[in-house]
Amino acid sequence: MESSNERERFIAAQKNGDGDLRSFQTSSGRVLDYQQALQEVQAGKIAGVNVFKGRDGEMYIRGDADGDPTNNLDQLPLF
Repeated sequence: MESSNERERFIAAQKNGDGDLRSFQTSSGRVLDYQQALQEVQAGKIAGVNVFKGRDGEMYIRGDADGDPTNNLDQLPLF
């Protein structure tokens, strides 16, 4: 796995009308839809986030727990 300095990060997000995250922009400028982003997070290519299984059985992306609410995925700037 690459070091966190070499891995991309999510720097912006798009949300749907319900406020759900739908796509992400990475630090290299790529735009990934949610499914692509999920696959890249699972492959260890994106730093600062992880994947968890929700109560509904679906897989979701969330920011690593570091006690800092300002870097939660919901706080990313929109693009």
